[in-house]
Amino acid sequence: MAKLVEIMRARRGDWTDWASYAYLIFGTLLMFGPVLWLAASSLKSQAGLGEFPPTLLPWEQTRATIQGQRAPLPLFRISKGEHAGEVLAETRRIGLQATMIDPARPETQIRVPIADRDKIMQLRPAWENYGDLITRFSFGAYFWNTVFITAVATVLTLLVNSMAAFALSKYRFRGREPVFMIMIATLMIPPTIVLVPNYLIASMLGLTNSLWGVIWPAVATPTGVFMLRQYMLTLPDDLLEAARMDNASEWRIYWKIVLPLSAPALAVLAIFSVMWRWNEFLWPMVVLNRSENFTLQLALNSFQGELTTQWNYLLAMTVVTLLPVTVIFLLLQKYITQGIASAGVK
Repeated sequence: MAKLVEIMRARRGDWTDWASYAYLIFGTLLMFGPVLWLAASSLKSQAGLGEFPPTLLPWEQTRATIQGQRAPLPLFRISKGEHAGEVLAETRRIGLQATMIDPARPETQIRVPIADRDKIMQLRPAWENYGDLITRFSFGAYFWNTVFITAVATVLTLLVNSMAAFALSKYRFRGREPVFMIMIATLMIPPTIVLVPNYLIASMLGLTNSLWGVIWPAVATPTGVFMLRQYMLTLPDDLLEAARMDNASEWRIYWKIVLPLSAPALAVLAIFSVMWRWNEFLWPMVVLNRSENFTLQLALNSFQGELTTQWNYLLAMTVVTLLPVTVIFLLLQKYITQGIASAGVK
């Protein structure tokens, strides 16, 4: 009997297991709750975003087009008084009183206290928010600019950083360690400190208002060099010496031996590079001034006007901007864990 109780208790789990599950569920909701609210809000119209109290689903007040009125009017159901149960449309509101009309008899005006009426709501996802991004705005150009910058910068980052890491890990030369320490020390310099020098160099090279002006300054990263160097230190030197004895050139050793063996670390750096370039905002904002060269992040910023902001389009573009990098991270997250562990522990 005691053994049976132990088996049942083991199946049910200890209270610490349930507490851990509850903590993980709470943390998941805390992290992804704002993202879920963002995705749901992107399906609301401009009027639906102004509804109070706010709702998660895209509920919106029903409106009706009435003859003689310039715009569709909001509908209310009267809950008290002489017109209880009737559906009326609001034409004007002053203080606690609203002027309303019957859609069937728009010539007759009715005064109703706002406390005696209820909004008539309907569930209406505003899919046109996403359709208008393509038809009304240059979303395709912004998306292409971002994809081009991300793809080219990632390839160049892998190439340049892996070359530097190969030299710092497998070559013995005077000053190797000081060079590496100086490179790592640059991580402590805030990006805003070098913003003006980088812009002056880009301007002298004619890279302003060009996508290449966004790509080149961010190609070499101390983080990438450090990660790849730590991984390449684990590669056996005897393998490289054997290739040199077979008259293999240094470029062939790098391209045919070192890069294939460093694939896990390269995959991690590629994921990080995609996330960095896709979400980069400050440097493109400084270099790019023409709207046709804007990235998605700059396009998001341009939606915020001085007087009005089209929040429905802003939220829809935010979702579209987050979606690609989120999918890439979800599909390749195991490589991030493996690569970091192998680069830092081996």
